Amino acid sequence: MSQTTLTQQDHLVTAPNSLEGLVSDWSTDQEVFKKVQWGKAMMWIFLLSDTFIFSCFLTSYMTVRASTTVPWPNPSEVFALTLFGQNVPLILIAIMTFVLISSSGTMAMAVNFGYRRNRKMTAALMYATALLGLMFVSMQAFEWTKLISEGARPWANPWGAPQFGATFFMITGFHGLHVTIGVIYLTIIATRVLNGVYDRNGKYEVVEIAGLYWHFVDLVWVFIFAFFYLW
Repeated sequence: MSQTTLTQQDHLVTAPNSLEGLVSDWSTDQEVFKKVQWGKAMMWIFLLSDTFIFSCFLTSYMTVRASTTVPWPNPSEVFALTLFGQNVPLILIAIMTFVLISSSGTMAMAVNFGYRRNRKMTAALMYATALLGLMFVSMQAFEWTKLISEGARPWANPWGAPQFGATFFMITGFHGLHVTIGVIYLTIIATRVLNGVYDRNGKYEVVEIAGLYWHFVDLVWVFIFAFFYLW
C-alpha cells in the first residue's frame, strides 16, 4: 500500500464526520480557535463590541464639540478644585486617573499569582483592585455632585455650550457603570479564589479573563481623559 493511501486512510479515521464531529467537539467542551479558552474568546468578543460603543460615543463627542458655534467650557476651569484658597485645575481628575492606572498593576499581579496557584495573594490583589475601582467611582460621584450643584445638567450648563452636559454625563456615566460592574465582578471572583473554588477545578483562567475586562476599562479611561479633560 502506498504512503498516499495510508495518509488518506488515517485522515478518514481521525477526522470527525462533518456535522456529527462538530456537535461532538462542542458537546464535550473542546477548545477550538487554536486552543483559546472559551471564556477568554467570549470576553474578547464582548470587549470588541464594547469598543465600538465607546468609539461611537467619543466620535460623537468630537463631532459635537467641533461643530458647535457656542464656546465650549474650559475643562481646566470646570474641573478645578479649590485647595488652600487656590483653584487647582484637574487635580481630582489626575488623582482618579492615577488610582485607576494603579489598579491595572494590581490586577496584572493578581493574574500572575493566579497562575502560580497562590490563592491568598491572588485574592488579596483582586480585592485591592476592586478597592481602587471603588475609590475611582466614589471620586467620580463627588465630581458629578459638584458639577450638578454648580448647575450642570444633561441639557444645559452655566459655562457655555449646552452639549457639554449631555456628553459629559453620558460618556463618564457609561464608563462609571463599567467600573462599578467590574468592582462587583472582581469581588465575586476574588471570593471564589479565596474559598478555593478554582483549586478544585483548576480553572484559574477566570482570573485572567477578569483581568482582560479590567484592563479594557482602564484603557478606555485613558481615551476619555485625553479627549474630554485635556482637549
